[in-house]
Amino acid sequence: MTVRKWVLAVVAVAAAAIFTSFGLWQLRRLDARQQQNSLLASRRFAPEVELGSLPPDTGEARFRRVRLHGRYDYDNEIVHTLRGRNGSPGVNILTPLIRSATDTAVLVNRGWVYAPDGMTIDTRQWREAATLTGTGFVETFPTEGPFAPPNPVRPRAFRRLDRAAMTKLFPYPIADYYVVLTDSTSSRAPGLGSAAKTNVPPRVEPALLGEGPHRNYAVQWFSFAAISIIGLVIFLRRA
Repeated sequence: MTVRKWVLAVVAVAAAAIFTSFGLWQLRRLDARQQQNSLLASRRFAPEVELGSLPPDTGEARFRRVRLHGRYDYDNEIVHTLRGRNGSPGVNILTPLIRSATDTAVLVNRGWVYAPDGMTIDTRQWREAATLTGTGFVETFPTEGPFAPPNPVRPRAFRRLDRAAMTKLFPYPIADYYVVLTDSTSSRAPGLGSAAKTNVPPRVEPALLGEGPHRNYAVQWFSFAAISIIGLVIFLRRA
């Protein structure tokens, strides 16, 4: 072969090797994602445990189903803004739960409420019982930014749940995780009169455990590798 053919052959083979390595990398990421999903799914369907018996490692506690008992502190609840549901804007309401035998409160995601601007609601209309006996699953706070600075107009509204910023708003420590409420007993909302109606926000469902785009990306990289080799063969035959 001529020097030109040798150069093209080397380039094509090197490109195929690089594309193949990228494809294998995506398959490894897919395998890791599947293993993580399998672990989280096993926790999601495992028997419920008492909240106080969770392991201290938040990574091991995530998605575990727990039983909740305590008293709501409605005066210090916050909202998680810009939460969509079926195409509609809204917020999630997170209310501190005060538990006996501990000075650390845990935030409870009580559910989603429609808000036209995705940020502003009257949380007083969505108060449930004064105390909670219910079940839910554990979620963890994001650990990597970017986190927006506190909004002076809405200091208790958060686009992302920045735990470091939230701890400054409470008169007590809060847990390293929060609980998404799935079921609870309900009664008349506290402080709204005997005729008040209890407005229970729709509960937030667990996020789907998808596999992400890794499989499609792997197919793309392997296709590029095949095109490189097939193109080289065709070129050499024609030459």
